[in-house]
Amino acid sequence: MIQKLFGSMTARIFLILATGTVLCGLLVMFVTSYERRALDDQIRIRHTVERLEQLMLLLDSSPASAQPAIASVAAHYGVRITFRPTEKLTDPVSDSGMTKAIRDAFSATRPVTVVQSEGPDCSFAPPPHGFLMVDTKSCERLQTVLKDGTPVLMDVSDRRRPPPPLGGDFALNLFLFLGGLCLLAWWAAHMATKPIRKLASAARALSNNIENPPLPVVKTPHEVRDAVTAFNNMQSSIRQHIEDRTHMLAAIAHDLQTPLTRLRLRFEKVQDEALRGQLIEDLGNTQAMIQEGLEFARISSTDSPRVKTDLNSMVESVCNDAIDAGFEVHFEGRVNKALNATPHALRRCLCNVLDNALKYGRYATVRLYEREHMACIDVEDGGEGIPEHDMESVFQPFKRMENSRSRNTGGTGLGLTTAKIIIERHGGAIALKNLRVGRDGPVVGLRVTLSIPL
Repeated sequence: MIQKLFGSMTARIFLILATGTVLCGLLVMFVTSYERRALDDQIRIRHTVERLEQLMLLLDSSPASAQPAIASVAAHYGVRITFRPTEKLTDPVSDSGMTKAIRDAFSATRPVTVVQSEGPDCSFAPPPHGFLMVDTKSCERLQTVLKDGTPVLMDVSDRRRPPPPLGGDFALNLFLFLGGLCLLAWWAAHMATKPIRKLASAARALSNNIENPPLPVVKTPHEVRDAVTAFNNMQSSIRQHIEDRTHMLAAIAHDLQTPLTRLRLRFEKVQDEALRGQLIEDLGNTQAMIQEGLEFARISSTDSPRVKTDLNSMVESVCNDAIDAGFEVHFEGRVNKALNATPHALRRCLCNVLDNALKYGRYATVRLYEREHMACIDVEDGGEGIPEHDMESVFQPFKRMENSRSRNTGGTGLGLTTAKIIIERHGGAIALKNLRVGRDGPVVGLRVTLSIPL
């Protein structure tokens, strides 16, 4: 399933564009998030230092009786103040960004020791503005003295912004971003492969009708223009080759008419009636083979316009013609829809299949029915069938199966070949199947199934 899905160039280009853009977007988001966190840390450090400077100025200018009240208010904002602490801080071996900034701010005016701490010493109440900050259970411990000489210890909670939530607007924006990205990637892949799809469509149409107009070379990318030009040149060469072949066959057939007519007149003068009949029959077979070859060349090189065709009437008419000619033919079934077809060619296809059935199977049963939006025609005979390994080779031109045909039956081996060409030009298919008695019993006939889109 996956191999089939990504077997097209459009899907592959879409996958490359979508995957590459998503990876680039994730990289940009990672770098942006990293830079944002670094900027947040700088802003957080600056704001913390400013608050501590303001708090120290407030304590320096307040009487001793008001300082406990100021400390109580500061605790609600993440700063715990202890007056006349009993413990003594020592200078750290290394500085964090916060400790260095605090030390630089206070060292010029008063003695200060700043360390970074984690654990029980930092387990005081977080600031009330929890929607902006979170308590990380780490703090900066600042030990200094006020202007009046009172030693103080300040524990400052390390408040950081939480990561953005994954719900709400973030999820909606992410969905819109990925959706827009997929649409853009699919549109780019569709536009990139559009010339190739046109080229493939033209190649399929070329197999049905060599007379299709050439592809336009304007408004195509430079990379595709050379391929389109080469395709048009190839189509022109094939058309010229087929025209030359058809003209050659027509000229040969025309030139043979005169000597064949003279031969027929001379055969009429043969005194031996049996010999005269054999010669005239061989001459008639020769003329029929020439005409069949010309018809095959004409059908394989041209495609007539298609019209709405009543398949019920056509199949019934072909069967009635065979019945009038003395053959045993049984017809049944019908379809409820008309189909676009070339009536003359489709009738030729049915006649070839039915003629083969009557020639090698003695009788024929024709069934017409619908299946999966297809008009199906089964032609069954009572002959010896065809070996399984030769089912495909019988559609090759001039191929004759020795077990079911002989030179005495006439024919050129073009009947099924012509039928296959005609049915495939109508978008259909032809299939062969031996009829058996039971599952592994002897072959009692051959079924030829023609399927044509309605």
